[in-house]
Amino acid sequence: MSKPIEAEQKYANQSVLITGGGSGIGLAIAKRFASMGAKTLIVGRSESRLAQAVSEIQSINPGGQHLFLAGDVSNETVIKDAVAKANGVAPLTVAVANAGTGGLSPVIATEADHFDDIMRTNLRGTFLVFKHAGRAIAKTGGGAMCGISSIAGTNTHRFMAPYCVSKAAIDMLIRNTADELGIGKVRVNGVNPGLVETELASGLLNDENVYNDYLDCMPVRRHGQVEDIANAVEFLCSPEATWITGVNLAVDGGHHLRRGPNVEPFARALFGDEAVDL
Repeated sequence: MSKPIEAEQKYANQSVLITGGGSGIGLAIAKRFASMGAKTLIVGRSESRLAQAVSEIQSINPGGQHLFLAGDVSNETVIKDAVAKANGVAPLTVAVANAGTGGLSPVIATEADHFDDIMRTNLRGTFLVFKHAGRAIAKTGGGAMCGISSIAGTNTHRFMAPYCVSKAAIDMLIRNTADELGIGKVRVNGVNPGLVETELASGLLNDENVYNDYLDCMPVRRHGQVEDIANAVEFLCSPEATWITGVNLAVDGGHHLRRGPNVEPFARALFGDEAVDL
């Protein structure tokens, strides 16, 4: 058997691309890979937030090269440029499609343009990463990609249908891409987080009734930390997981075993009783 790779050297002289890397789960993922020697490139919309994130990543791996590219992940040129930029620093071996958006949006109260916006960022953005990074990683000799889905991709979340649909589609895209790219030594997996402490989830965490309902749905009764997701992503992309592909891994305290959360109070407050009661 080969000797285990030292953690700090695991991704030495390799480049890792993370979309939505300016904060939250994406930033935690970038820090995780950087701590193991990777050079990183993060993509997001806010240049100032990305610059701050890079400084945080640099503090973890001062000797590494850590870059950012500001842009919309649904723009194919942005993703092509990001892949080329990451691959120009070191061979691109890992890509993580993390950028996402969405939230409460009852079916009968959802504007078609809003539905399209969610699909563009979540589904199209993930597709573009897989399309362009997949080819680049195959050319470097192989590696791994990971998509960030959600428990909302497997369990219904009332009044969050567009978000749920986008994540369910990502789950299938992961499996299909894994089936196609294995011949190029590219593995493709996904992580389906539950409720994680991020800026985007602050409203859910701060409403006592909604938060307690989430906890009631979790066998492991606590919300997640961004590091929980980063650890799972790194494992799925690591040399320790070279016979794992096409997997959508729930990292949610077991929430997927029960039901989706009750966010009806938010739906009523934001969209009115008519969006709930018909």
